[in-house]
Amino acid sequence: MIVIAIANQKGGVGKTTTAINLAAALAQRGRRTLLVDLDPQANSTISYLDVRTLPKSMFDVLSNGTPLSDVITASPVANLDVAPSRIALAKLESQLIGEVDAPPALGLITVNALVAATHLLIPVQSSYFALEGTDDLLETVEKIRSRPNPNLKLLGAVITLHDKRTTLSRDVQKAITEVFGGRVFRTTISKSIRLEESPAHKESIFTFAPQSSGAYEYYRLCEEVIERV
Repeated sequence: MIVIAIANQKGGVGKTTTAINLAAALAQRGRRTLLVDLDPQANSTISYLDVRTLPKSMFDVLSNGTPLSDVITASPVANLDVAPSRIALAKLESQLIGEVDAPPALGLITVNALVAATHLLIPVQSSYFALEGTDDLLETVEKIRSRPNPNLKLLGAVITLHDKRTTLSRDVQKAITEVFGGRVFRTTISKSIRLEESPAHKESIFTFAPQSSGAYEYYRLCEEVIERV
């Protein structure tokens, strides 16, 4: 079983967009896929499910040992299930921090995800501050590799919100490549209104705008992910 954590401590870099559309792409390829939402904002969950109808969430799994199988919910996409999140996860983070002397910069819920994962995928926004905090992220990955999860692999970094027409974006792409080398995915994800709109319709980009650049790019990213794992 492949477990891919999609993480970056920076906000607004396309983590949720990547999670919901990569999961949908893998499901469309016939892969049984579980999207585990560990974000207290529950944006990945909301993209597929009505949270008001869900009796339990990942908060229950992480806080009181509810079996993961009890919270898994089928999505409207064939082969894609969701382990939903709720705002209550924010309380869990504060509880965990109270029990740990030096909480990592990434947050303890994210660290738990990395301990459980086989691979890490890092969305990196194509912006001037793209690599801000990257050292903290990679340092945390090395600490996790050193003890709790020595088999964690860096699947790669995907450049998001990219506008290849601008000099800045080209410069940022070069800088990201200097840090991650051959681990940067060939596929870049362009800025797209369609990608922003699709979650509001509870759809992935593949059903909301199947002919869009976003659908093409996430399909290509899925192909690369399958090649690498």
